[in-house]
This record gives sequence, structure tokens and C-alpha cells, in this order.
Amino acid sequence: MRSRVTMVLAVVAVLLGGVLLVPTAYARLAGDGAADNGGSGGGSVAAPAPTPPPPPTLAAAPVSVNYSGEFFSWALMDRATGKISGSKNMSSTSSTESMIKAWIVSDYLRQLGDKEPPADMLKAASLAIRDSNDDAANKVYRAAGGSYAAPAGGQPGPVIKRAISICGLTDTKRGNVPKYEGWWSFTRMSPRDAVRLGDCIADGKAAGQKWTKWVLDEMSKVRGSVTQQQATSGGGKWGIVDGLPAEIKAQGPVSIKNGWTRLAYDGNWHVNCLAVTGKWSLAVMLRYPAEKPLSYGAKVCASVTTQLVTPQPGAALKVPQQPVGKL
Repeated sequence: MRSRVTMVLAVVAVLLGGVLLVPTAYARLAGDGAADNGGSGGGSVAAPAPTPPPPPTLAAAPVSVNYSGEFFSWALMDRATGKISGSKNMSSTSSTESMIKAWIVSDYLRQLGDKEPPADMLKAASLAIRDSNDDAANKVYRAAGGSYAAPAGGQPGPVIKRAISICGLTDTKRGNVPKYEGWWSFTRMSPRDAVRLGDCIADGKAAGQKWTKWVLDEMSKVRGSVTQQQATSGGGKWGIVDGLPAEIKAQGPVSIKNGWTRLAYDGNWHVNCLAVTGKWSLAVMLRYPAEKPLSYGAKVCASVTTQLVTPQPGAALKVPQQPVGKL
């Protein structure tokens, strides 16, 4: 009986002690707040400022496209880490078409070293990129050491060989379409190699120290909408750039080079989109029925790009927990 009475008294003592301690603790906290607020007695804790989202960029993410065609593949390189992500078939190849012109110009200019090219050659190099002019690209290709003869031994010609060795390409091969094997446009390249090529141009290995900035600047000035088509030039500013939000474009130049040809031998459009910035390199490569318009391929390139933007447009700010009020 005594032990029970002792236990009850102990519990009562603990409860009374707690009641007495709470006002004391409150008084201390209130007193601290009063001191912090010049004696006003209304202490509070300031809410931390919301954390803004990081600047938008492109990053690996699932991509879903309602696509109807023979070939669809894409790859994205994080240029800070060198990591490449993309579709499961990103090592599969398709013909480069005019996308390879950025390399042809870079290869020619790098070989000059510190020399200045003749004025007509520099103009041709510019037209090959800005307007995707085939005649201008052919002129630069020959000056770089290219030939239209079928390469011997199943090997690519010297211009493409240098792309493979200098840029570390692993999937790129010479064209395999009869009668066109030595043509630069039929070079087979994967999206994985295409983003390596974009990175190679941007980091200076392709064109060399003197000419890299010039090449990237020309690529940022590609002109002509998807509807502005001519027989051998025109219409290269579309695709990836159409899928980028203004916030990414405002971060710095976006250098691009697209390739597109409606080919009779397989009845397909061969469409390629390449873009590179200081942060990433992105390539989308397609083959789809010639009955569809070029704008179809341009929209697929834009759609892939938009899905890789992070944070997505409209993403909410990280809001902290509710601030603590008066104590």
C-alpha cells in the first residue's frame, strides 16, 4: 500500500514540475525575443527565402514521340561530364546529309593553322553552314582533301577518317549506297557520334584554336525557315532550336547544323538535327516516308528537345515549411 502511495505522489510531482517549467521556458524564449526586437516582446523567426529553381537546361529524361517512320534515334551529351544518354538505338546509324558540313568546314580551317583562307573560300565556308549551300560545301570539301571516288578497302575518305580519329567517333562509317559511297552526305553516323562531333567542334579540337569561335558563330547564324527550300541550299533554322525555351536561348549562342534530303533510292526523308551549347550537345536523326513534309521531321526534333528541358516550364518553386510564428 505504501509503495502505491509513493508512486502516486511521484507522478503528481512530475506533473507539477512540468507545469511550472513550461511558463519558465516560455518566459525565457519570450525574453530573448524581446531583447532581439528592442524590448517589444513579440519575438518571431523569419521565414527563409524560397529557393529559386536552377536555370533551365537539357538533361536526360524519358522521351515519347508519336512517330511514324523507318528510323528514329536521339542522343544527348552533358558536356561537363561527357556522359551520353539517349534512345536505346542511339548507336545505330543513318546518313548525315548536310549535318556533316559543320565538320567539313572545321576540318578545312584547322588544316590552315594560323593562315588566312582566300576570301572566296571563307565565303564558301560561311555559306556551307549558314545556308547549307551544297556547292559551297563541295568546294570546301575538295580543299580539305575530300574526294568523290569510292573509298578503297571499304574505308571512309580522309576528311571523314579525321573526324573519326580526332573526335573519337565509334559508329561512323563510309556511305554504302551504290554510286554514292564517296559522297560526304551518305556518311553513316549515329546520334551518339553526332553529339560527340558537336562537342568536338565546341571544345576546339575540330577547327583548332584560331577558328573554333568563328565556326560556332556561323552555326549560331544559320538562317531560313523550314519552308524556305531551294534545290541545293536554304532553310536550316528549325528543329532543336524550336523546342528550346527563351530562357535557354538567352544563356548564350545555340550553334546548330541540320541535314535533310528526300532520297529516291529508299523513298524516305533523311532528317538530322544537331545543336551544341556550352553545356550540352543534342542530336536527333530520322528516316520517314517522303510523302510526309519536311516540317514533320522538324517538329519531331523540337518535341524531343522540349521533353529534355529541365526544370519543365511552369515548375513550382521549392517552398519552405510554414514559418514559425510568435513563441
